[in-house]
Amino acid sequence: MTACSFVAEREPIPSEKKADLEKRAEMITTILVSTGQNPEGVAELTTNGPEYVEALLQQAGLTVDGNGMITAMDSWEKALPEIGVPQSIGGYTFSQDNDKEIIVTVNVLCDVRNVDVEIIFENDMNSTMKSAAANVKYTFGEKMEKAGLNTLLGMGTVFCVLILISFIISWFSFIPKIQEKFSKKNKTSAKSNAVDQTIAQIIEKEELSDDLELVAVITAAIAASEEAGGGSADGFVVRSIRRSKTNKWQKA
Repeated sequence: MTACSFVAEREPIPSEKKADLEKRAEMITTILVSTGQNPEGVAELTTNGPEYVEALLQQAGLTVDGNGMITAMDSWEKALPEIGVPQSIGGYTFSQDNDKEIIVTVNVLCDVRNVDVEIIFENDMNSTMKSAAANVKYTFGEKMEKAGLNTLLGMGTVFCVLILISFIISWFSFIPKIQEKFSKKNKTSAKSNAVDQTIAQIIEKEELSDDLELVAVITAAIAASEEAGGGSADGFVVRSIRRSKTNKWQKA
């Protein structure tokens, strides 16, 4: 048993429908060309809003989506610097991506570059224009030049990012050195404090030793004096005294 698949062929666009869409596409293209020559008028249309655009073109027998028409005028205005002055219409091309829409491409001949105005209509009784866009037709050489520039720009951006990353990574080697420097500084400070404390303790011990020697000398002198005077040195009490840090006698 074999599986069979059937693809339904899309019905061709009737000639009457083509003629009507061609007429609508020509009117829309003419409107775009005229608005390109009158920027103030375009600004007024866009300021009044899409509903105003729909009502205005309805009077001319065209059913359009207001936002789609405003977008089409903006697209045409951006294409003008590259196409120059429009001269005439070169032809129409019809295509369909689905059964609900019909795409009409209007080839507009200009003095600098030609442009294709791609207009999308709803495939219904009203043939409402949904959207339109102006696509500038570049030569093969121009396309290759733009592709080359885009490639160079992309590669240049990548190289700049890589250089920046390499520069940042190169600084990582200095971090341990900086940490080591601060660590040594802290160790030196701690060592200096320990030395100062040791010196202070030694000085204190030396002062205490000198005081004891001085006490012994004074005690011996007093004892000798009392013995010479016939007294006894047994009642003599020695109290702790400390030597003044300044080895200078105070004058009376």
